[in-house]
This record gives sequence, C-alpha cells and structure tokens, in this order.
Amino acid sequence: MYIPFENLPGESRIWIYQSNRKFSEEEFSEIETDLKAFVEEWAAHGTSLEASYLLKYNRFIILAVNQDVQAATGCSIDSSVEFIQSLEKKYNVDLLDKMNVTFKLGEHIAHKPLIDFKKMVKDKSVSENTIVFNNLVNNIEEFNESWEVPAADSWHSRFF
Repeated sequence: MYIPFENLPGESRIWIYQSNRKFSEEEFSEIETDLKAFVEEWAAHGTSLEASYLLKYNRFIILAVNQDVQAATGCSIDSSVEFIQSLEKKYNVDLLDKMNVTFKLGEHIAHKPLIDFKKMVKDKSVSENTIVFNNLVNNIEEFNESWEVPAADSWHSRFF
C-alpha cells in the first residue's frame, strides 16, 4: 500500500539504490510510475506493506517500509531486489553495486568506483568536507540526518 514518503514514521526502514549515471527526466518519470505500481502491490506473506519511495537528484531510488505495520521479510525484500534488477536491465544502469561512491563536487553529483575515490582523497581532489551520500543509513530518521554529510561524518572518513 502506497503511503507518501513524508507520512511514514522516522523509524521506517529504507533501502537506497544509486545509479552509476544520471537518469533523464523521461526515464525518471517512467521509473516513478513503475515504482508507484510496485509499492502499491508490495507485500510480505500476503500482507500489504505500508511503503513508499523517494527519487532524488535523478540518480537515487529510495524504498521505505513502515516496519510497525508489517515488517519486510526475506521474500518481500527479494521481490524489491528483483524489481531493482528489472530497472537495471530496462535502463542499462547499475543500481546494486555498493563499491561505488557518490558525492558532490560543487553543484555536480559525481559517481566513482571506490578505488577512484580513494585516489581522489590521496590527490586531495576531495576532502573531509566533501559532501558524500551515506547510503548505509537504515531508516528515514537517519536518512534525514545523515545521508548527505561531510565525508568526515560518514563511513568515508576512513579514507582520510
């Protein structure tokens, strides 16, 4: 069951998928339509999930579930991954590779393999103050507080 993202409680579980490229406006519009249809039907053991999604920067897909109503289970999580994989195929993008880093360079959003990000740190092309996207946040509250943060305040800090 679709619920507007802003109406979900802060402790709602989230999953963040980052694309290795920016989606066009047309692609993002299609993805939103597909996401809404998926979330409307998303269920765990036959019970509808109170869920939502958020699209950010034409690059990020965030899925959310109110675990207080019905927890996402292995099968329902698998179905969401299958949905994300279908988007990967449809748009020829990578959404599941966690070995990439997305960060801001001024107003531009950059996406680099982790090894390249480490090299940028060494070359001082990025700093502890560089805004990074911490996709390891677990719930909406953490997302609101700790998703876009200086590298020094996220797991990226280990590279400085």
